Amino acid sequence: MQKLTMDQLNRTDLETFKNQEKTRITIVLDNVRSMHNVGSTFRTADGFAIEQIYLCGITATPPHREIEKTALGATQSVLWSHHSDTLSALIELKEQGYTIIAVEQAAGSIMLNEFAPLSSEKYALVFGNEVHGVSEEVMHILDTCIEIPQFGTKHSFNVSVTIGMVLWDFVVKMKY
Repeated sequence: MQKLTMDQLNRTDLETFKNQEKTRITIVLDNVRSMHNVGSTFRTADGFAIEQIYLCGITATPPHREIEKTALGATQSVLWSHHSDTLSALIELKEQGYTIIAVEQAAGSIMLNEFAPLSSEKYALVFGNEVHGVSEEVMHILDTCIEIPQFGTKHSFNVSVTIGMVLWDFVVKMKY
């Protein structure tokens, strides 16, 4: 086994990436406080060619060196915007035809492995604060809620890990 070189990976350049077709997913960060988690979100969004990221409430925005530490330049490739209020941002996305889905532990949530996203749909995936999760006001306007099955002693995964798991699952189901 031999690792591939950067040339062998044959990645697109920044301009080609910006113009290529994207996965019909918008990530919504609802008051995420860690800039490392924000940066990781950008890098993961780039890896899955996600449409855009909505940074809401107290969520930090680029440019910032703490975000760049984990984004590794993905803040230049992924479209993003800041919204002072998560609820109004989601209402805007709903008006644009997005299905609003929170990733949260909630009564009536659907397990991630049981949810079947459609490639014809547009999804806004809401990920909450590291301590408090998705805000209660947002929970009232969702189209649905999904949850990642867990088997250990901790009550949740880190938000950046959660984003990676959910995007991988959605992209595989939507594209393959």
